[in-house]
Amino acid sequence: LSLINRYISLLRDEPLLRRLSLIQLIAYFAAWFSNVAIYTLLIKLDVSASIIAMTAALHFLPGVLQAPFSGVLIDKIAPKRLMGLLMLLEIIATLPLMLVDNVDLLWLLFILFFIRMGASSFYFTLEMSLLPRILDDEKLKLANEIHSVIWSFSYTFGMAVSGFVVYIVGVKIAFFLDALLFTVAFFLLMTLLFPETRPKESSGFFRMFKESFTYLKNEPHIKHLIFLHAFVGFTAFDALVALMVERYYAQAVAVALGIGLLHSLRAVGLVFGPILIGKWVNNRSLVYLLFYQAASIIIWALVVEDFYLSLLASVFVGFSTTTLWSYTYTLLQHHTNKSYYGRVVAYNDMMFLLTVALVSLGIGFLVEVGVSLPAITMLLGSSFVAAALYFIWIKRHYNIRETAFEDDKISPELEL
Repeated sequence: LSLINRYISLLRDEPLLRRLSLIQLIAYFAAWFSNVAIYTLLIKLDVSASIIAMTAALHFLPGVLQAPFSGVLIDKIAPKRLMGLLMLLEIIATLPLMLVDNVDLLWLLFILFFIRMGASSFYFTLEMSLLPRILDDEKLKLANEIHSVIWSFSYTFGMAVSGFVVYIVGVKIAFFLDALLFTVAFFLLMTLLFPETRPKESSGFFRMFKESFTYLKNEPHIKHLIFLHAFVGFTAFDALVALMVERYYAQAVAVALGIGLLHSLRAVGLVFGPILIGKWVNNRSLVYLLFYQAASIIIWALVVEDFYLSLLASVFVGFSTTTLWSYTYTLLQHHTNKSYYGRVVAYNDMMFLLTVALVSLGIGFLVEVGVSLPAITMLLGSSFVAAALYFIWIKRHYNIRETAFEDDKISPELEL
């Protein structure tokens, strides 16, 4: 309860964060309508596992391709103008999805989805680089946790509600509702006042681009923290869940409902995890949390063929994911020079999204060559054992500071 009170207090004291959080809630909730609709449509069109995996990868590839340029733009252009343009792109790329109703129009789905996810990824990177400019370290850690809780909360109810919506009214109405909610978020954004966060003087575009690589070369621990955060991308289960429903659960539950239930039950863990354990996460306990993530996914792999046991296991899989995401993200922000926030956050998102895209494509490839879904799930879980060992190595070779000094338990002078 004390942590929830701190969230409420921060939102009350920071009006800009409060409005951005409301916009996040609406936009994230909207996104799941089309997410469930797209996978339901693909399964109804009887496409191959590789097509489903490629669609999952399209969630993330745009962010990978644009990251080297988006970071420089974020450090140069006023955030409100850029955010508004990106949200308009999301609306424009969502409505035409209603036209896709056969395999011959999959090319249109891929193009629109690519544009939409590129805008969404750019918006996210922009917001995550804005927060450390307007909040101090301790507030930033809480803000990242709030962001992850909002994402998980909207994920839970968005997936559950959209599963029923798609089942009852179909995919076209789901796409329309998605665009409508994004429109509401756009108008909330346009009435928001932003402080000036850009440096008064900045270098040219290409010079800033070059400076970012020099900075990463001179600060190797930043690169390692980027790679560490990327391991959370191994929880990219969209393609895996769609294939599970198609292969194991289709006779027990409708496709849209099955996808929605699996995602929403995992998101129950995503919501309550940071609330229950966020306060105790530090550089030492992060290692144990990574091992827990590995164990929970491996257990899920063992019961994945049973729908009800899979639902239960997915709750425990989600329990640590949001905390891992928010804490590793905060570690990176905490160790980055403010002049490079936009570029470093963009490169971080690029590496994270590249990992997610490769994981999604890898799932499709492994299914096509005959590897079972339980075996694939177990491989994903094992990656977090490697992540835990990697973070132990990072701590031994670099000075990785704690992200905040809560309740005077951690001294600012403490170096690990």
